Amino acid sequence: MNIQFLTGPHGELIWASPALPGSTHDLTAARVHGIIDALTSRAIACYADKGHIGAGGAIGTPYKRRKRRKLGKRKKLFNRHHAQVRALGEQGAATLKGWHILRKARCSPSRLTAIGQAILTLHHQAG
Repeated sequence: MNIQFLTGPHGELIWASPALPGSTHDLTAARVHGIIDALTSRAIACYADKGHIGAGGAIGTPYKRRKRRKLGKRKKLFNRHHAQVRALGEQGAATLKGWHILRKARCSPSRLTAIGQAILTLHHQAG
C-alpha cells in the first residue's frame, strides 16, 4: 500500500493520505492527493525523498546521481543537509509503521484508509 504523510517541523505526524495500491509511484500518489499543489499554493516548504523528484513547487528533493557519474561536493553537502532535515520527518513514518496492523496488511486500499485514519486519530488523542 502507498500512504503519503505530512509531519510537522519536529517530526509529529500531522496528516496521512488515503491508501493507494502499493504499485502507485510516490509522485503519482502525491499528485492524486493534491499534496504538491496545496503546499505550493501556501508556500510551505517540504522535504521529500527521491521518489518525489520532479514534483517542483515547494517540494525539495535531493540530487540524484546519474549513471557512472559522481555528485560534486556541493551537491553531496546539500544531500547531507537534506537528509538531516528529513530524518525528523521520518519519525512520522515510524509512527505509522509502529502499528503492527500496517506492516503485513493484505486487504483493500479502502479498508486500509479507514485503518490509517483510525491510527491517526488515536495518535492525536494519545499526544
